[in-house]
Amino acid sequence: MAGDLVLLTGATGHLGFRTLRTALENGYNVRAAVRSEAKADQVRSNPALKAMNRDDQLSFVIVPDFGKPGAFDEVVKGVKYIIHCASPIPTKPTGADTDYEKHFIEPAVQGTLGVFESARQAGTVKRIVVTSSVVAQMNPKVFQESLDEVFDAESRLPEIEPPFTDPGVAYIASKVAALNRAEAWVKREKPAFDVVHVHPSFIFGRDDMVDNTKSFQTGTNFIPLNLALGNADPATQKFPNTYNNVADCAKVHVLALDPKIEGNQSFVVSSTGMDGMTWEETNEIVAKHFPDAVKDGRLPNTGGYQTIVAKLDSSKTEKTFGFKFTSYEDTVISLVEHYLELLEKESNGQLTNGH
Repeated sequence: MAGDLVLLTGATGHLGFRTLRTALENGYNVRAAVRSEAKADQVRSNPALKAMNRDDQLSFVIVPDFGKPGAFDEVVKGVKYIIHCASPIPTKPTGADTDYEKHFIEPAVQGTLGVFESARQAGTVKRIVVTSSVVAQMNPKVFQESLDEVFDAESRLPEIEPPFTDPGVAYIASKVAALNRAEAWVKREKPAFDVVHVHPSFIFGRDDMVDNTKSFQTGTNFIPLNLALGNADPATQKFPNTYNNVADCAKVHVLALDPKIEGNQSFVVSSTGMDGMTWEETNEIVAKHFPDAVKDGRLPNTGGYQTIVAKLDSSKTEKTFGFKFTSYEDTVISLVEHYLELLEKESNGQLTNGH
């Protein structure tokens, strides 16, 4: 309810920052756990957040290592709800480190269970909303070939055993392990709080934590954007046809705090559901809405991917929360508009060295 205190992790990320803003818009007081004061300043100074003028609802706490035992013991005190968005992203570990177990599995599992343990000790927490992923539910083969199998909120996978061949496989393994072990912990420990898992597909849409065009390549927004930029080759690249708008995903996280929503369940967030879309639609949307940018070469619009059909049943989510997911067209428009805004600023010298 409005005025209740929410502990949020992952506020510097695409989804986490949008969830922060959505929680504030809905009247919650938010205590954002970040890894450093510099991260807190990064969020505080963001123009989109400053424009909201909600400083009285927001505070920050520093938790340098989310995986350390007891890391959240102090910061969770007095908290009624927790939204745990923080998670390793599917990129290569820093430097030459290829210890995927250390980089992906341990942070995902220990971070989640650590939050649970601290919440149990605090005694005030009523619900924890955890960001999972549809990769914790879909047969991994769907990243290589179209499948007839339908995946929904109740789908589960056995844990994937190491060694892991690449960061993508390790990321999937981390999400599977975190979900399975979190659910096992709740069943075994029977805490006073309940848990809701949110399972996003690829998250697209305007990312107000991004302030330069190069940064579009560090998150999932690169997938549709590189079609517009001509940086995608259908001969070598293919993706499942699943996506969701970041605003929708953030909304589900915040609405899931409502005690009227039954706890200890999962929700898939995937906008096209089982109807699907094709990646070629991206080029059509760009050509329709940004013809000048296509004509002058800012958006060559020559990229392509092979479309893998992945059937995700997200009807439960729309029915439970009472809103329709944002269309792919509107999602692509919001993303491309933001890219062109930043490109213009860079071209005019308003951004220097990406800032």
